[in-house]
Amino acid sequence: MSDLLILALILVLVLSLIVTVGALVVYSGLLSSVTIRTGSPPIRKITIAYKFKEAPYKDSGATFTEACSIGPKLRCIGVFYDCPKDSVSSDKCRYAVGSILSEGEEQPDDELQRLYEKFGFSVISFPEVDHAVEAIFPNRSPLSAMMATYRVYPELASYIMERKLCAFPYMEIYAENAIHYVCPLARQNSFLVPEVRQAEKREDESDEDRRTDVTGADSNSESSYKSHDVQSESRETSLAPSSAPSVRDQDNRDDPSERGEHSDRGSSGSVASGSSFEELGLELDEDDHREEEEEEAPPKTTADGSQSVAGGEE
Repeated sequence: MSDLLILALILVLVLSLIVTVGALVVYSGLLSSVTIRTGSPPIRKITIAYKFKEAPYKDSGATFTEACSIGPKLRCIGVFYDCPKDSVSSDKCRYAVGSILSEGEEQPDDELQRLYEKFGFSVISFPEVDHAVEAIFPNRSPLSAMMATYRVYPELASYIMERKLCAFPYMEIYAENAIHYVCPLARQNSFLVPEVRQAEKREDESDEDRRTDVTGADSNSESSYKSHDVQSESRETSLAPSSAPSVRDQDNRDDPSERGEHSDRGSSGSVASGSSFEELGLELDEDDHREEEEEEAPPKTTADGSQSVAGGEE
């Protein structure tokens, strides 16, 4: 009897744990609708303290925790510059995470700013924009940010793609009860931190160097290719007189009607032309051989004692 009671208590505890976790997940926003709109963002001009990282986005939680521990009453912000699906390695994803020190015309607290800088944070200001794509998700527990990643970003990307908008970068702003996802549609370069600008400048310089090297190689290969063409052309010109007897035959072969209707005849004509060249070559060889024999023949002595050379008298 006691064993059955213990087993029942264990079953009740397991069911209670499952119900509690399920309730927490639902409360954190599992079934909440995602609202996406285009208009004025929920923030104006802001000054933030941030740390720049080049690492997987899943590692950004540690920086969020550090920023919140320094200024627990401040709103946290994350600016994400790369999309891991766009041929960017997860280890090369760039982001800046920190806290919002001031908004609008308000000046940041000097003591708080120095405290952030003491822990390695940098300070930068972002301008106010009138148009941005915004999504809102409940911020009720630490699980809310995790679920928002899988709930908000797919719908946000689909919204931007369907309307062919140029929204960049992705910003997450953590308020007390909501997470605001903001993608500016204007003045987008103003949201680049100096580390991103320097990295892009280095990439542009390396691309320019590669283009310069490739251009130099192309110019050399092109000049060599042109010189090769010139040599080929001069070689064909020197062979032109020897091919003069077959110009008429070549014209006949180039004629479309002759080529289309009498292809067999064209091939036989070329063979006949080749045989005529062979006969002409034989005749020339015989004439040259005859002249050589006449030159090498010894002089003949005539009856009067004078010598005569073949082909003439001396």
